[in-house]
Amino acid sequence: MRDTASLASPVMRAQRWGPRRNADGSIRFQLWAPAERSVGLRLNGSDVQMTNSGDGWHHVDVWAPHGSVYSFVLEDGAVVGDPASRQQVGQLDGPSILRNDNSYQWRNVEWIGRPWEEAVIYEIHVGTFTPEGTFGAAIERLPRLAELGFTAVELMPIAHFPGRRGWGYDGVLQFAPHTAYGSPDDLKALIDAAHGLGLMVFLDVVYNHFGAEGNYLSRYAPQFFRMGRDTPWGPAIAYEQEPVRRYFVENAIYWLIDFHLDGLRLDAIDQIEDSSGEHILLEIACAMRSEIGSRHIHLITENPANGTDLMADLPGGRLYQADWNDDFHHALHVAVTGESGGYYEPFKRDTWAKLRQAMAHGYLKPGKPIIGDSSPPTESLPPTAFVHFLQNHDQVGNRARGDRLHATVDRHIYRALTEMLLLSPQVPLVFMGDDHLSLQPFHFFADYAGAIAKAIRDNRPKEVANFGGFPEGMSAADLRDPNDHETFIRSKIDWHGAATEDGIAWGDFIKFLLEIRRGTIVPLLSQATGYSGTVLLDTPDRCVFIDWTFGSKVLQLRANFSQHAVALPATTGNRVYPTGDIREAGLGPASCQAFIRQS
Repeated sequence: MRDTASLASPVMRAQRWGPRRNADGSIRFQLWAPAERSVGLRLNGSDVQMTNSGDGWHHVDVWAPHGSVYSFVLEDGAVVGDPASRQQVGQLDGPSILRNDNSYQWRNVEWIGRPWEEAVIYEIHVGTFTPEGTFGAAIERLPRLAELGFTAVELMPIAHFPGRRGWGYDGVLQFAPHTAYGSPDDLKALIDAAHGLGLMVFLDVVYNHFGAEGNYLSRYAPQFFRMGRDTPWGPAIAYEQEPVRRYFVENAIYWLIDFHLDGLRLDAIDQIEDSSGEHILLEIACAMRSEIGSRHIHLITENPANGTDLMADLPGGRLYQADWNDDFHHALHVAVTGESGGYYEPFKRDTWAKLRQAMAHGYLKPGKPIIGDSSPPTESLPPTAFVHFLQNHDQVGNRARGDRLHATVDRHIYRALTEMLLLSPQVPLVFMGDDHLSLQPFHFFADYAGAIAKAIRDNRPKEVANFGGFPEGMSAADLRDPNDHETFIRSKIDWHGAATEDGIAWGDFIKFLLEIRRGTIVPLLSQATGYSGTVLLDTPDRCVFIDWTFGSKVLQLRANFSQHAVALPATTGNRVYPTGDIREAGLGPASCQAFIRQS
């Protein structure tokens, strides 16, 4: 892979997607519509003819105040919105609003982010994180997260999607925050407040497909998609087309610069296929390096193909900091629940060995490269190249009842799992509500009608089968309808649980673990390199004994998930968790200890 330091950023050229202000103060409205000979701009109710540049672009320069409402008029009279709209008047089919991108006055302007090794991520769905389901309401909950020791929040997708509610992975207008959550300035206020508390903010973005409803790009720009090629969720995108590349590169930089975000999590990148000379994912990362400057910015992937090439060490650091490691989750889930169907089927044999391997080395099998011809061995990546979790939105929301792991397994086992997650050198992620052992379900929900709604309902049994199957006495007929408004309401976090005796005690437990992590483990991670993890050969059954080497120090994790006490190896160093005196020489049932020794 080549040195990326010399690659020029494509964003340095003039912005092509969305309205932009010219030097004389006028506004350039522009649309890539290669299938249209002529396009009009409907601005505040009046139509203006646009100029066809001959390369598929149509543009017009006009004077317009901020707050103006606009759409585009195609040759046949159809009125469409701006695919790069910064804000909608209402729903997807409505007109767009000309935004003043400088209307928000930032308070924490000195914020430069945090190093990646400090990341402890809390995943949030904005619509169900609070009763109000808005950016503004979410601000009120941030101080608690910071007090517990979380250092980052990750927002599930907010790009404007169909309807009033949904997970957001069917977004259509990639530049426009969903109106049900609030305005762009409301989102900026949320990010600003998080920075004031020392919290990074990451955004989940979906660059592999568009939602099935409300996307009109194929009508006037069919070249945006690959003819006859599909992803599991819709037509494949033609990243080889320069305007298409610009759309996604500009979108990534827009979120990072205009909204001061600290990073992006790119969804299902194995479905981003690009045969051009420079892969779109490489171009996005290089543009980020060129445009952002000295701030700490982190790119995260979800890559089911387990490719390692995006996370390989390069001059200036890794292009993509880490990948969500499903192998860790799936092995752990099978080990403690016994569920072994669907996605969990490959992990039902030698489950504990697979869990140890995922923790020591990363992926269980070599992956498919994304931007090159080969992938470095997974062992060559540092532990911080992997995001680990006991569960996330997928693995809760796709269950038959939307129930959480702590409601499924023994509480002592879950406590030990939490200790193992937060005291391991990988970057931990916690799903919203799990900080106080919420018993509130989190379901899959959407807001469709007609054929799409039926297709979603019909697909739920298949997804449930992949994530634990049906509990005894429950069948497909008992699944909640994702499009029922009550399904959405049932998924909202009940924050009264955080104020109960159990909720407070669990929060204190999380806080204590993260204090240990911050004081003793994080200082080691800046030295994290590949080939650092070693599984102890004499690890007892249903135990995880792993050493990770960081320079002259070794982090030692000893976790016992059996029903019997086990002996600790004689080579353990100074115990950093738990603190205080322990009379027993061994490791009790359902317990975890961590040590640091000099190598």
